[in-house]
Amino acid sequence: MSKIRIGVVGAGSISEMHLKSYHTNPDAELYAICDLNEERAKAKAEKYGIQHIYTSYEDLLANEAVDAISICTWNNSHAQISIAALEAGKNVLTEKPLCTSVKEALEVEDAVRRTGKTLQVGFVRRYASNTRIIKSFLDNNELGDIYYAKASCIRRLGNPGGWFSDVDRSGGGPLIDVGVHVIDLCWYLMGRPKVKSISGNTYKKLGNRANVKNLAFYKAADYDPTHNTVEDLANALIRFENGASILVDVSFTLHAKEDELTVKLYGEKGGAELEPELSIITEKYDTILNLTPQINNLSFDFVAGFQDEINYFIEVCQGTKETLSPVQDGVEMMKILCGVYESSEKGEEIRF
Repeated sequence: MSKIRIGVVGAGSISEMHLKSYHTNPDAELYAICDLNEERAKAKAEKYGIQHIYTSYEDLLANEAVDAISICTWNNSHAQISIAALEAGKNVLTEKPLCTSVKEALEVEDAVRRTGKTLQVGFVRRYASNTRIIKSFLDNNELGDIYYAKASCIRRLGNPGGWFSDVDRSGGGPLIDVGVHVIDLCWYLMGRPKVKSISGNTYKKLGNRANVKNLAFYKAADYDPTHNTVEDLANALIRFENGASILVDVSFTLHAKEDELTVKLYGEKGGAELEPELSIITEKYDTILNLTPQINNLSFDFVAGFQDEINYFIEVCQGTKETLSPVQDGVEMMKILCGVYESSEKGEEIRF
């Protein structure tokens, strides 16, 4: 089987995970790269031996040799580029979130339906080893029905600035950037139930705290401490038609003692914690047990997770697998994310 020729649109920080993973996959060929900043595109092309360099994604998509693309651009361009790529006959892997509105999400879904091509949403944690392990337990009914999940992704100081802090380009702050990962992970493992109602809150109390010294944090390539139009904290109670619920809170900045990442699931026969470390809670012979799997990484391995996601996408492009994160799930996740923002804005519960 011939190699899948890949074009990467966007040469910013997250593109490095895509480029490195494609470069490692023997069935992928990094064929083209595009960025508005030509020098940045050239630097990535030189590093990974990419032949074709573009500053216009339309020109990249016009290259018939490209089989599939990764979209690593600002959130507000995901839908536009995805639709154009699908209509150009390319399979698409787009970074999360799928887009920034439900309207756009439905337009992308329609393009997938019309073209017959595949769009894989970059819910990278679905492809991680600890997720696969819990999914196998769930598929074999070891934990029973999951009726409650809760997740936190708390940064004390972690607004990356740049486009991440510009609501026009990002669509939001910690909720749409990191919250999408933990909400999707819970929702996916709960069996992707239909959302019934959302009660959400967002807060803009602390800003980006660019004044804080002596504590390092990741900064975007276009970091600008003077511009911040996104929330710094969001929380929500999400209810589903089957009676299950998710409780979530996420922040870019908060007066917390330490950063926190927790993902917990509770079922009728057992429970599971994926973060901060994988653990399975069950009951045998009237005794509650905490089980710790013997695996390479008990928490999410960032590099391995992206490699697994890219490897899976290549197999999707080869026609040997169907994606674990289809466009339909991207649409549902946009309904949830936008529902949290709408609930906060209106100060009331949103019903679907």
